[in-house]
Amino acid sequence: MSQKKHCYQELFQPGKVVVWLFMFIIAFSSYAQSGERDSLAFRLKRLENTNRFNPKDTTHIKLLINLADSYRFFNNDSLFSINNRAMEYSKAIGFDHGEIRALENLGSYYSDQGNRKKSMPILQEAWQLSKNTGDKDCELSIINALSNEYYYEGNVAEALNLYLKGIDVAKQVGSNRMLSILNENIASLYADQKDFTNALVYYDTVQAINRKLGDVIFHAQTQSNMASLFKDAKNFDHAMFNINKSIASFEEHGVYEWLAYAYQVKGSIYLEQKKFQWALYWYDQSSLLHKDLEDDREKIQLLNGMAKVYYGLGKDSLSMAYAKEGLFLSKKIKSLQGQIDCSETLYKLYKDKENTLTALLHLETFKQLSDSLFRDKNRQSLSMLKTKLQYEQEKEQLIKSNRLALAKQRSYIYFALMILIVLSVVTFMVRRNAHIQKKLNVELQQKSEVVSQRESELHEINKTKTKLFSIIGHDLRGPIGALQGMLKLFTDGEIGKNEFMSFIPKFKSDVENISFTLNNLLSWGQTQLNGVATKPKRISLDKIVNSNIQLLSEVASGKSIKIINQLPENPIGWADQNHIDIVIRNLLSNAIKFTPENGLITIEAEEKRNDWQIMIRDTGIGMNKEIQKKIFTDTTNITTYGTNNEKGTGLGLSLCREMILKNKGEIWVESVLRKGSTFFFTVPKAQDKYQRAS
Repeated sequence: MSQKKHCYQELFQPGKVVVWLFMFIIAFSSYAQSGERDSLAFRLKRLENTNRFNPKDTTHIKLLINLADSYRFFNNDSLFSINNRAMEYSKAIGFDHGEIRALENLGSYYSDQGNRKKSMPILQEAWQLSKNTGDKDCELSIINALSNEYYYEGNVAEALNLYLKGIDVAKQVGSNRMLSILNENIASLYADQKDFTNALVYYDTVQAINRKLGDVIFHAQTQSNMASLFKDAKNFDHAMFNINKSIASFEEHGVYEWLAYAYQVKGSIYLEQKKFQWALYWYDQSSLLHKDLEDDREKIQLLNGMAKVYYGLGKDSLSMAYAKEGLFLSKKIKSLQGQIDCSETLYKLYKDKENTLTALLHLETFKQLSDSLFRDKNRQSLSMLKTKLQYEQEKEQLIKSNRLALAKQRSYIYFALMILIVLSVVTFMVRRNAHIQKKLNVELQQKSEVVSQRESELHEINKTKTKLFSIIGHDLRGPIGALQGMLKLFTDGEIGKNEFMSFIPKFKSDVENISFTLNNLLSWGQTQLNGVATKPKRISLDKIVNSNIQLLSEVASGKSIKIINQLPENPIGWADQNHIDIVIRNLLSNAIKFTPENGLITIEAEEKRNDWQIMIRDTGIGMNKEIQKKIFTDTTNITTYGTNNEKGTGLGLSLCREMILKNKGEIWVESVLRKGSTFFFTVPKAQDKYQRAS
């Protein structure tokens, strides 16, 4: 059964440039389609030129059959002649698989001509031969082809029955590809009866199977068929979406015959919406591709569609020509629906021309065929229901038979189980001691691992303690000792009041540095020993930045450094306010520390999809690549001096990294020596769900 397709509204009008571009795509597509045939023909010729070539060799026969199949819809005469050679060789050597494949090709040849009197017996013969030889793959393919023939002649009940049997066979052999095709053909049966609900149920199954297959072209073919279904259901948005996706895949991979079909479906979608100019454009593209195809069934739909388009555009002579050609082909292959559609169009045309006699003739044909088709469809709907119920009953009966057989088997299984239980008890007693010993060994191993883990934790705690004492001794004791010495000199009278007062600015700077260092030290120590307790909430990043600029403004003024807040209006983050405050204070303090006098520091924020990205830029001394790699690591404690010999512990950036990671953000640096540095970190945005929670 042929497959169908749907797409989005176009954003351009067709013109000469587009047409020339499309002609190039057609040429390329045609070349791609012929590539497989050329490859098969080349392999065939190379085999025939070998010294030991035997025309009745199975490899040669398979190549002939595949080459014949590749000519379907392109050159049916070549299909017929090459396939007959393969049939002759297969019968001569008793190659059943080759004979079955050749019979299937021959059945398809007559089917495409609308000659079901010849196609049906040939396919029945192929099916019987595949069952006799146990060739399940061929049997599946022939069941599908035979089901299609029943559908074409209007015997929907038998078609559905065969499709359902084919599904059972496909499940037995695990053929997901044929399982997809058979389910899709059942969906087409329901769509033809305008039962879109059941059709979509089967298409859901098809799409699930296609996802497992992962075949882009296969999926595009299904989308084409779904587009046609959505068009009939007047769901044009879904129709356009599916047809556009399928067209993109067919164009990309050069699937010639499917691309022609997809263009025709897209034209029909526009036709249903009375967008005649657009419909004509896509019908024209399909018509160009059909020049190299021999597919009368799809061509009838194309011809009738173009007749309707030209009728809508008021071009009656062109409409009549296409309708007559479509009617001729419909009669040739006995397409009842094609005759109805074309007769209706011709009736309207002759009526408009006031050719009453001819108009009435076509109206009678249209009415007679429509009434017949309506009655047939009612019978078909009832037949489909009866067939499905009968199939379900047969399946239920089979299940009952299987249950009885299983019940009988259970009695034997229970007896065997009793023997196994006795043996199991004996085995259990033998293995029990070994199991106990093994369990003791496992427990011993686990305890060893716990001891090893605790030893590792103790080692890390000792490293942290050593680091803390190093910082306290190196970075805090020095400034406090200097302050203590000056106070002693003053109290001992060795320096005067005026001289002591001259050291006050330095004392103030040292105390502020000690305070800043203590805050970092306490925060860092807590993260290392107890972990960071993160309490996220909605925070105003702008307020935190402004408070830290105010806090450090005096230090910045001392170096004539200008700090500019360039954050957008009211950026709201979702994080622990104390943590972000520590991060911004440390990064801003570092920027001041490493920026020379009359420098500039800017604080910016950029909104990302789920985060705020904060940037603190300075015009300072910058750093080399080696330092950039080390500054955020836990194991490195880099202590550096600022442009005015300001001193720090090296804990700040390590602490910043801890805080940002705990708040689900990232932190990094970009720096150029003697030009400055930019520190980046991200903070999650406050989403709606957080707003409700707060």
